[in-house]
Amino acid sequence: MGRLRRRIAELMRVAYYSPMAPSRSGIADYSALLLPALREHVDVVVAEQGRRAPAADVALYHIGNDPDAHGWIVDALEKRPGVVVLHEYVLHHLIAGITIGRGNGRGYLDAMERELGVAGRLLGLGVLDNLLPLLWETQPERFPLSGVVLDRARGLIVHSAYVGERAREAGYTGRIWPIPHPAWPMPEIETATDVAGDPLIGCFGFLNMNKRIPQLLEAFAAFRRSRPGARLLLAGAAGERFDVGRRLERLGLTEGVERLDYVPEERMWALMAACDVLVNLRYPTMGETSGSVIRAMSLGKPLIVSDVGAFSELPDDAVLKVPVDEHEVPVLEAALGFAAEHGVVLGAAARGH
Repeated sequence: MGRLRRRIAELMRVAYYSPMAPSRSGIADYSALLLPALREHVDVVVAEQGRRAPAADVALYHIGNDPDAHGWIVDALEKRPGVVVLHEYVLHHLIAGITIGRGNGRGYLDAMERELGVAGRLLGLGVLDNLLPLLWETQPERFPLSGVVLDRARGLIVHSAYVGERAREAGYTGRIWPIPHPAWPMPEIETATDVAGDPLIGCFGFLNMNKRIPQLLEAFAAFRRSRPGARLLLAGAAGERFDVGRRLERLGLTEGVERLDYVPEERMWALMAACDVLVNLRYPTMGETSGSVIRAMSLGKPLIVSDVGAFSELPDDAVLKVPVDEHEVPVLEAALGFAAEHGVVLGAAARGH
């Protein structure tokens, strides 16, 4: 078997399309983790934006929802179908960026029509004529627009059953390979000493409404009434229309919350190691598997997630799951307290998974 694998590696060449460092992309971090392991099995050549497509036996395309990071990869996929690693099921922002963002309104209408027929085209016209709000900002989960990518995929690699099921529901009939998201090997970490709290609660990644930051802030404000020494660390760039500072002022949290912008990989590990509890909420979900969740579990930290999508597939004994309903804020407040009190047990279960 070992000889056969070596022979396959000698024969097969893979063109690898992905954002790469120094791109501020979670998928760039993912590729930095995956590539060394992949190269042990096949010959890999990394495609570069703006350069000629490399000659290869198969092309592997990593697709996420950011048009700046993935637009050029979709362009390459349209020219040469291949295997797609679908990191997120909802791709509305991506498709809008490579159609409307490039002055190609007709391309956006075609994508909407493929999704919903004539009704989709009419909705798209409403967006183009400024009669409707931008759907990729207000209701992306209702109109995923992933069909543009699925139509060109010769096979799909997914990191959750949720994404695979959504692809089948959308009519995809090709091969689907469910493969667990890789876990980072534990680096040598010097725990950050410039952040502290009793307890210190951390939330990492791009901050927007989908990350349930308003609900987290409300729950933390209530939690802090009984634990005045608690602090919340929010680390990550914020969406353009998401004013974190104003929300902190309204809730009286300016002294209880520390805001950091984008942090590089090494710094992120150090900050996460300093936290007593980590929170990664999501709704609506775009079908993503969170790298921050994988890191938190690798560190053996108690973790709180939303009970939706791929997050629901995590073991019940390894994470605390908060339902997204009218009780979300009080349940989240209780989860913060439980995680702070039982961190050792929860963290050990997370690391074991």
